[in-house]
Amino acid sequence: MKFFIPLILVLVVLICLANFKKKEVSIMPQRDLSTIEEKIIIKKGTERPFTGKHLKNKDSGTYSCRNCGVDLYKSEDKFESHCGWPSFDDEIDGAVKKTVDADGRRTEITCAKCGGHLGHVFEGEQLTDKNLRHCVNSVSLDFTPAGWTTNTAYFAGGCFWGVEYYMQKLPGVISVVSGYSGGTVENPTYQQVCSGQTGHLEVVEVKYNPYKVTFEELTKRFLEIHDPTQSNGQGPDIGSQYLSAIFYSTDEEQKTANHLLDLLKKKKIKPATKVIKFDKFWKAEDYHQDYYNRKDSLPYCHSYKKLF
Repeated sequence: MKFFIPLILVLVVLICLANFKKKEVSIMPQRDLSTIEEKIIIKKGTERPFTGKHLKNKDSGTYSCRNCGVDLYKSEDKFESHCGWPSFDDEIDGAVKKTVDADGRRTEITCAKCGGHLGHVFEGEQLTDKNLRHCVNSVSLDFTPAGWTTNTAYFAGGCFWGVEYYMQKLPGVISVVSGYSGGTVENPTYQQVCSGQTGHLEVVEVKYNPYKVTFEELTKRFLEIHDPTQSNGQGPDIGSQYLSAIFYSTDEEQKTANHLLDLLKKKKIKPATKVIKFDKFWKAEDYHQDYYNRKDSLPYCHSYKKLF
């Protein structure tokens, strides 16, 4: 009996260590990845050589993690190694983690922020002066050309605090600002909008890098973080200022929004979301900005539910 209790303790410790190790190496998708992206980034696969979209790219710019959006490599460190995959002889400081494989034969490289698999690193090949080759899967990367400009999108889905909170988390999003749009009064106050007399909706302005995230991805995420079928508000927030809407500035954005709503209808989901031509945006009062992060709390009527 005296050996039984220590044995139980040993087993508990071993289980805890195993679970800790499992959590330590797990990789969480930060966005909706395609099947091939998940196979390589999450499950540590390898794309076929000489097939990657970034292999022959010689444009000036920055390569980022496809999973979480953090910048990893600069174009000036890319070189032609003739190995079949994009090659770099340096990384952005602190962006890449190196881990020797269990068999000790190769060294894996992963995104230091999210753990997404990039490829492997090799030394001693004398291919460049730095004598280093990061062999990276194109699928693991996004490329942002030098001189790019920010895009902007606008969404309304109930209280702007919750929409702001979840849209901020999507890779490629630069900033999210809460405000008002769709009404008739210039520069309205929160009290005026809450009266329901101005015609405004509570809206978020999303500035984003179009090379890291697309308008379609943003719209999908928007539709998945609130209930697009509710016609009178969102959750317990009832009123015209809380209605669901996608604002468009181009014909292409309008087509994308309608296409996604049609996809929901094919899934037997009946969206009440309106597609509205964007006119003006008025920033809300400072105390509305970054609300949940400042309060260190979670949205009460918004949550993520995969629909696409």
